[in-house]
Amino acid sequence: MNFSSWPALFVVDVEGNGTNPPDLVEVAALPVREGQPDKSTAGAWLTKPKRPVTPFAARVHGLTNQVLADQPGWEEISSAVHELLGTAWIAAHNAHVDFRVLSAHLPQWQPAGVIDTLRLAKATYPNLPKYTLDALIKYTTPDLSQAPGQRHRATFDAYATVQLLITMAARYESWEQLVAAAVPPGLPGAPEPEQEPTLW
Repeated sequence: MNFSSWPALFVVDVEGNGTNPPDLVEVAALPVREGQPDKSTAGAWLTKPKRPVTPFAARVHGLTNQVLADQPGWEEISSAVHELLGTAWIAAHNAHVDFRVLSAHLPQWQPAGVIDTLRLAKATYPNLPKYTLDALIKYTTPDLSQAPGQRHRATFDAYATVQLLITMAARYESWEQLVAAAVPPGLPGAPEPEQEPTLW
């Protein structure tokens, strides 16, 4: 895999307040450059949700209402998130979720494409019993010594997902092959189905 051929790409992860639909409480966007995570130009934001964090969500990520009480509201940081992401590709684990939540919060945002590392893992490692982020970390044993924060925080999960993406991408010859395996149908960047030739 020639990583220098990749377009601009951010691995993203979001954490929510536990409601449905969720309010965001944390967003992380970590660029991949030359096959490496670039923490120097990453973005990470905490935001106070309009509705309180549920006890279950707080237990998962540790972001309680008290922790978020003094953080800016989404309307104060949304333009910065949108500006960083621009029209770059994004990648996420179970990307439907992150894409849907981000799109709801950034109505004007449209990424060039969406890579799902869950879909990619099923194509790359077809016989694993589970494809959760934890299961894939255990299987691929990436170096997470430089990961910020802890598991279930957006910054840590984005870093772990970058390492997972890089590990899997090394098994593909080209960006086009990776996209064919990793972009869910119906999401931006999905390869066009080949048209059947017609008589006319």
